[in-house]
Amino acid sequence: MTHPIFDPDAWGLTPKQAELTAKARALAEANFAPRAAQYDRDATFPTENYSDLAESGLLGICIPEAEGGLGADLKTYMLTAAEIGRFCGSTALTFNMHVSSCLWTGDLLDQLELDDSVRDELHTQRKLHYRRILKDGAIYAQPFSEGGAAAAGFKAFGTTALKVDGGWRINGKKIFASLSGHANFYGALCTALMSPDDEHSRRNTMYIAVPADADGVKVVGDWDPLGMRGTVSRTLLFEDVFVPDEAQLMPHGVYPDAARHWPHMFMTLTPSYMGIAQACVDFTVAYLRGEVPGMPPVKRRMYPTKQLAVAQMQVMLEQTKALWFQAVSEARPDPSKDSLMRAWAAQHTVMENANELAQLAIRTCGGQAMLKSLPLERLYRDSRCGSLMLPWTAELCLDMLGKGTLYEPGENDDD
Repeated sequence: MTHPIFDPDAWGLTPKQAELTAKARALAEANFAPRAAQYDRDATFPTENYSDLAESGLLGICIPEAEGGLGADLKTYMLTAAEIGRFCGSTALTFNMHVSSCLWTGDLLDQLELDDSVRDELHTQRKLHYRRILKDGAIYAQPFSEGGAAAAGFKAFGTTALKVDGGWRINGKKIFASLSGHANFYGALCTALMSPDDEHSRRNTMYIAVPADADGVKVVGDWDPLGMRGTVSRTLLFEDVFVPDEAQLMPHGVYPDAARHWPHMFMTLTPSYMGIAQACVDFTVAYLRGEVPGMPPVKRRMYPTKQLAVAQMQVMLEQTKALWFQAVSEARPDPSKDSLMRAWAAQHTVMENANELAQLAIRTCGGQAMLKSLPLERLYRDSRCGSLMLPWTAELCLDMLGKGTLYEPGENDDD
């Protein structure tokens, strides 16, 4: 089996982290890697991979142990998901959408100070969703983007949940909604309204699970993107969809506080790209050593230009790993300003360096690297998508880093 991205001894992993990363790596290398090209070519959802994830127990990786899951915290999940991204980026990215519904309602909220009544409500609500995942193999999506500033946290979500007898009436549209047509439930972020005339406010953000088979749920449009094609992120429409009260993933009003106290929750897209970065170096080394399966065992490692290129790639990979590992290791509620800025820097670095490593890999391996029979061109296309993803795009990370460096909280240029 391939060596781990983060060696347990060298990086000080816990026994659980070592166990889960090894399990994910073995499963992804044996099952996901051979299927990745076909999912990419046809832009089809990795259904077989999700059956494997359910059978292995990884579908419940972030469900607390007391609820029957594997009880992974944020860091453990991130390390595990990176091993999946190494072998199939689309599976890792969609896996994040599913796992976030458990991570956000599990370990992250359990670390916050909540009123007893709110915590009791949370624990009652999440049992329903966790049971579906563990017993039925249910897949939860997390439609987020709407084509405006809501996904970046700058305005209220346009998708609304109007309070009605016994539940909520959902209306709205989500774009780039990964797992559309394949998830069993859509964990939708929307603006809760007690009456149609209520003001739309970010403070009223609701997180609620919409059944995929509910009346008024529609998946529309084609899906033929540059990369991450297996995510099948088609447009999702909610048209007067009734959802009962117990479908809430968080008690009403909790999500805005959770997002404010737990900014590292928005780093969970990065493991897919950390895995891709490692995969680019893995392939280049195997290619230059003449060890790519199905290719003639021709060695190219003796050329100084190739050695220099690999050295540059290795330096970039180690820099990326070190910053990312430090950032996820610091993840906790109410992080310091320095810790938060490191998270932004790590997000930017992983998303940009994954693509830079893919470019270097193609240049180093040469013309054959462009062939679709080899994984590099897919890794390149998948890696290019990372810096575009909300809520922390590469540009937003730079913007937040620049302002955070030059301004202290509450400062402005009128002082």
